[in-house]
Amino acid sequence: MTSESFNASVFLTDRQVAAGRGEHVAITGPAGELTYGRLAERVAALAAGLRGLGVRPEERVVLVMSDRPETVVTILAVMRMGAVAVPVSTMYGGAELGDLIRDSRARLVIATPEFGPVTRAALTGAPEVTRLLLADPADRDWAEIAEGGGQADGAPYETWRDSPALWLYTSGTTGAPKAAMHRHGAIRDVYETYGRQVLGIRPDDRCLSVARLFFAYGIGNSLFFPLAEGATTILDPARPTPAGVLERVGRERPTLFFAGPTFFAALLATDAPDDAFASVRLAVSAGEALPAEIHRRFTARFGVEVIDGLGSTEALHIFISNRPGAVRPGTSGTVVPGYEAKILDDRGAPAGVGEPGHLYVRGDSVATGYWCRTAATRQVFQGEWLRTGDMYVREEDGSYRCLGRSHDMIKAGGIWVSPMEVEARLLQHESVGECAVVAYIDGDGLEKPVACVVPAAGRVVDARELIAFCRDGLAAFKRPREVVVLEELPKTATGKIQRGVARRLAADRLGKD
Repeated sequence: MTSESFNASVFLTDRQVAAGRGEHVAITGPAGELTYGRLAERVAALAAGLRGLGVRPEERVVLVMSDRPETVVTILAVMRMGAVAVPVSTMYGGAELGDLIRDSRARLVIATPEFGPVTRAALTGAPEVTRLLLADPADRDWAEIAEGGGQADGAPYETWRDSPALWLYTSGTTGAPKAAMHRHGAIRDVYETYGRQVLGIRPDDRCLSVARLFFAYGIGNSLFFPLAEGATTILDPARPTPAGVLERVGRERPTLFFAGPTFFAALLATDAPDDAFASVRLAVSAGEALPAEIHRRFTARFGVEVIDGLGSTEALHIFISNRPGAVRPGTSGTVVPGYEAKILDDRGAPAGVGEPGHLYVRGDSVATGYWCRTAATRQVFQGEWLRTGDMYVREEDGSYRCLGRSHDMIKAGGIWVSPMEVEARLLQHESVGECAVVAYIDGDGLEKPVACVVPAAGRVVDARELIAFCRDGLAAFKRPREVVVLEELPKTATGKIQRGVARRLAADRLGKD
């Protein structure tokens, strides 16, 4: 049985050269610039070098790399020669990184120089690794391999749509990190669905993403979409900070800007001029639901439309999204063409309009499963449907509104309360800078909503005033019963609120009062 040949690396590079865009800039930024022609040459040369090194088709190659041209070249070269690229978080410590490398069964690990020490430490827990390469032009081994390693054959391996191309580790839906396995064809799928039909990416676009290449969100923003369209990606190896990103926006003049709610809030807290994002035609938010108030403030101040959407590592990118010119603040928008979604109640029956339930999605970009995680795969990948782990409600107009992760919902007085709905109300109060609403178990063993609040700059939080403010704008049972004032919210390295930690902080604080 034969299938039509398809290699994602060829789709992203050689195709652009064949279309006459060889002199167009593919990658730019402080770490260097590459045209499409030079990118294609370097990808083919490194693919030949990896083949000469003994890397085999469908073998995993782990990448511990910052966002720079060498990283894009490496991801594409690994896929070109039929192996599986496994970019992993550069925020892991040695032991955590070692666990992931060992789990992947990789023999080759490639790291950018700044992550050489932590990667070497990680390899003490990954005995199957036989080679560590530092992607440093000054390193003789890397330079030789990157130039082909004396091998002449940089031709792409004959892969097809269903050939394995990319693993992305995630802990999103079931806890411990596990690898979501993606096919070559899925990379084209996310471009043709979200990239073309929602983002409307154009060859003259310049893409800047706060999310890094090792995230599903980031690799779509900075690699799949711009290269598939023949546009330009802006890469910065530095850790993203509001000041650094604002400087990069000013220097590189992106037209598409991608971030998450926490980063949009952080940008609002800076003294950036109102025209800081004048070059940006569209901003995108994902990772968590974007509160309507942050959307309002950002759009009003900077004059840039923000479209919020929902995606996941398991689906490779965004599958429900707002649309440019038709944003419903506080919602995730509507289903992206090419996907289907459904909401089921706790019994597995379809939820009606306005009724909360568990969100499922299906589409061609969904992963084939988790590597060596049979139980988790069966729990999340249910036939053609992906169980996202999110609670949602579908509105009358067809838009989808996030209620939170399934395990973050609060049952107060026997009625479900969405933390995000209460948080959206709290953020409308002038004294609130950030907030997280979590469940507190009282002395009778009952769940109560509690608001963990970080005051806005120069403001003082009055707990009674905030509770009354929520009661005035929400059903009474949704109001926080207590307010816990914090200097900062506990967050992951990616900026997501650690609600489990927030619950423990609230319990400790209230238990002592």
